[in-house]
Amino acid sequence: MKSLASIGSSGRSSTDDSNINDDHEEVSKLAIASFQAREEEIERKKMEMRMKVESQLNRAEEETKRLAQIWEELDVLTDPMRKEVASVRKRIDMANRELKSLGQTCQKKEREYKEALEAFHEKNNEKTQLTTTLMELVNESEKFRMRKLEELAKIVNPNT
Repeated sequence: MKSLASIGSSGRSSTDDSNINDDHEEVSKLAIASFQAREEEIERKKMEMRMKVESQLNRAEEETKRLAQIWEELDVLTDPMRKEVASVRKRIDMANRELKSLGQTCQKKEREYKEALEAFHEKNNEKTQLTTTLMELVNESEKFRMRKLEELAKIVNPNT
């Protein structure tokens, strides 16, 4: 049995109190250990998450750099072609303006040529008619002179 000295004012013995205190301490220690284990787990998971996020950020930076490099390469490929195309288009526009001007000049010259050709043909026809008229006049003149010569020859030589 328990001695009266060990029973306190609460009616419990001091051994019971010490067992309860030990139990409380043990429960507290277990609670603290459990809390610390959870805190460590949370810290570990937090560190893992930071590492994953940092890893993803690094990959994103690398991907951004890679995409920027690809973009620059596309610009390099596009720019010379764009400049060359613009240059060719500009030359085509200049050629079109020159062609238009030359076409107008050509049409003007063709009209002038047709007018000159028509004038040439008219003058050539006039010349041909005048030549024909001249030939007729020369023939008539020759015939007239031949008749006159024959008449004069009859007058000079009546016997023939």
